[in-house]
Amino acid sequence: MSAPSDRNAAGDRAAASDAVSAPALPRGAVVSVNVAAAKGMRKKPRAEILLVAGHGVEGDGHAGPWHRQVSLLARESIATMRAKGLDVGPGDFAENVTTEGVVVAELPLGTRLRLGGCLVELTQIGKVCHDHCAIYRAAGDCVMPREGIFVRVLEGGPLRAGDEVVVESLGNGFVDGLAAADGLADVAGASGDVSGGDARPPEAVE
Repeated sequence: MSAPSDRNAAGDRAAASDAVSAPALPRGAVVSVNVAAAKGMRKKPRAEILLVAGHGVEGDGHAGPWHRQVSLLARESIATMRAKGLDVGPGDFAENVTTEGVVVAELPLGTRLRLGGCLVELTQIGKVCHDHCAIYRAAGDCVMPREGIFVRVLEGGPLRAGDEVVVESLGNGFVDGLAAADGLADVAGASGDVSGGDARPPEAVE
């Protein structure tokens, strides 16, 4: 029978091995924070925005009690449109938060992200583009419907450029509390599944 000290040493070695083999979750940074009072507009960069739990970005047209409270787009995605000859930058795709260093569109639904001191949950990847925007008409393509993501705010607070983006936990591809109903048609049309709960009416999904 092994002595207690031997068992403890073996446990410590196993824990150390697990820590080494466990993949590190992605980290990145906030490049820009952007706001527009109305929907259907490019968002203007701000020095700081305020994320409100259960609501979204204070003063933004897309904020409200629904699943797409805050939108994120990676600067790497914007770079692909610049390569097509477009003069675009942060906020031009109507994203609230421009990030870098994390491939946000490849994260599964339900993933929780730490944006500075705020905590958000990934509820939708991409969206259905019902009416082609000016960017699509100019380039024949738009990256936001494919690579933009939408989150709901679990813990609010101020957010500014330079704040860290940390993947706190990876989701399982589902979002609790949302229904795959008419009000969430964009979710089914873009990517991912949702389960349970109520949804905003169809006219609220934009």
